[in-house]
Amino acid sequence: MRIAIVGTRGVPARYGGFETFAEELGSRLVERGHRVTVYARSHAVPSGVTEYRGMAIRVLPTVRHKYFDTVVHTAFSVMDLVPRRFDVVLICNAANAPFALIAALSGAKVVLNVDGLEWQRKKWGIVGRTYYRLCSWLAPRLPAVLVSDARVVADFYRTRRGSRTVYIPYGASPSITLPGNTLDQLGLSPDGYLLYVSRLEPENNADLVLEAYRAAGGKLRLQVPLVIVGDAPYATDYKASLQAIAAETPGVIMTGYLFGEAYAELQSNCALYIQATEVGGTHPALVEAMARAACIVAQDVPEHREVLADAGVYFDRASATSLAGRLKELLSDPERRRELGRRAQRRATDEYSWDHVTDEYETLFAGMFLRR
Repeated sequence: MRIAIVGTRGVPARYGGFETFAEELGSRLVERGHRVTVYARSHAVPSGVTEYRGMAIRVLPTVRHKYFDTVVHTAFSVMDLVPRRFDVVLICNAANAPFALIAALSGAKVVLNVDGLEWQRKKWGIVGRTYYRLCSWLAPRLPAVLVSDARVVADFYRTRRGSRTVYIPYGASPSITLPGNTLDQLGLSPDGYLLYVSRLEPENNADLVLEAYRAAGGKLRLQVPLVIVGDAPYATDYKASLQAIAAETPGVIMTGYLFGEAYAELQSNCALYIQATEVGGTHPALVEAMARAACIVAQDVPEHREVLADAGVYFDRASATSLAGRLKELLSDPERRRELGRRAQRRATDEYSWDHVTDEYETLFAGMFLRR
């Protein structure tokens, strides 16, 4: 099959979950004999990149703006792919739903991965929230198969939109990266730091994590630093507020974005991994931390319960006090941390492997050609 992946920043993955999804799924589909093209944004992938891990890369321009970056690039991508006659077009992000109709008119079968319930994110104003709600209403009415990577999102589309989605989870590759250059460069030791990874946007609650770290006594009492990995292209005021708090809190290390081996090394060797997000579907960093046998303490929301189940510990929603208590409790019990890490990795292996995800998408794509 000739397959186009649209709606991400492109590959190699250097931003977030959809980019990793495109890279891991696309490269595996190539290994299985399919021809895959990934559409990339000019500010994320250099224009000279035309191939990566067997995938063809088409770099197109966009408008670098919080509200327009995704949809403008997808509009250009869909116009570009129409004459190329793909068999399947996989569109990522419900915000791109309006373009599914154009892709379908090209004769391709269209799949739309709707991601999470984006209008719940604090970063969007009234225009952004309204647009995402309209797209969630429009998506079931389009000639496309909807995919959700979380059952809580599938439940929303079934109960609130009267539409079935195909559940295919996000993936991970169970592995452990040994301590190396990244820990050395940051002055860290294995099992000697707390780790938080996310885009630095309000609904991801980095401020709550900082508050909990301070409430627990910070580095002085916990005896471990807090490493915050992530950045945000548009939440500049929020990011500045985090940096101000970090600057006056001994033990806090803010690294900005890290990818690849550096990211894997930090997840594989932390004492505790903190998952503080509160909205969205399946969070890629959570699944990846599980696959790397991290001991995870997560905010108690349905999305995390679905993914982590009994392979981690939960803190009360929006409670820095509760998180501080969990940090002190787990740091004092190394054996429990190791057991929770082993349990998380087993669950990632059983439920969230990239090979299984690829099996599911390949079966879905093939089945669409058997329907009338």
